[in-house]
Amino acid sequence: MYNLILGLITTVKHLGKHAITLQYPKERWTMPERSRGCVVLLSDPETGKLKCTACTLCYKICPNNAIKITSIKDETGKRVPDIFDVDVGICIYCGLCEETCPVKGKAIKLVPRYEFSVYDKKELIYHKEKLAEIGKEYQ
Repeated sequence: MYNLILGLITTVKHLGKHAITLQYPKERWTMPERSRGCVVLLSDPETGKLKCTACTLCYKICPNNAIKITSIKDETGKRVPDIFDVDVGICIYCGLCEETCPVKGKAIKLVPRYEFSVYDKKELIYHKEKLAEIGKEYQ
């Protein structure tokens, strides 16, 4: 009997509070400013070119090997990423890649984007173009 009364008291306490459930596709949580989600590549706002110098520090420090980079030299002789893939299916969003980036203003960033649902696991590998496209939203 005591447990029944205790349960009713708990229910009555929560009657006046509003629901915290969101109807997901129509309503979305606003992520905190410093939350870590999707890895993106940032571009130089003046030139539009990627800031990444293909130094491979992010590739080397990634604990899950979620980043794959190959580089080529551009017309000016600077190294630029030819292939820059991030497998968001195995990324643990630790932020080590962002911390080790030596580029002034950072070339790689973790942004508060959390929707990665796909039907095919291969779609979880984000290529350089997709990372740059998402990065333009967070410049």
